[in-house]
Amino acid sequence: MTEHRVYRMSFARVYPLLVAKAEKKGRTRAEVDEIIRWLTGYSQDMLDSQIAQEVDYETFFREAPLLNPSRQLIQGVVCGVRVENIEDPVMREVRYLDKLIDELAKGKAMSKILRSEKLTPPAVDRPE
Repeated sequence: MTEHRVYRMSFARVYPLLVAKAEKKGRTRAEVDEIIRWLTGYSQDMLDSQIAQEVDYETFFREAPLLNPSRQLIQGVVCGVRVENIEDPVMREVRYLDKLIDELAKGKAMSKILRSEKLTPPAVDRPE
């Protein structure tokens, strides 16, 4: 498996960039934190601690308390690659976060970003 440079980047270095991207479009740091907590299962205190410890991106995702199972509903293109097709598990988590922050910056509602709207099953033709 190829070691990506982003894995060694400090999450504390990337975090302000995620916040800046959101704030530039009128969103908030609190919304960014909510997205990160939803994705990773970190509490706010745990998130703050990871930032203060300057853990690298790979460690940040590998130590995540509970990766949200609904994250697999995240689809789309980030950096020219479909996130649902990324095989490397850590890179997929990195791109999931990128995609969620992109959606936040584009003005999507938090309920849609966090995949919390109930998904209705497709209609099935039933014989009458």
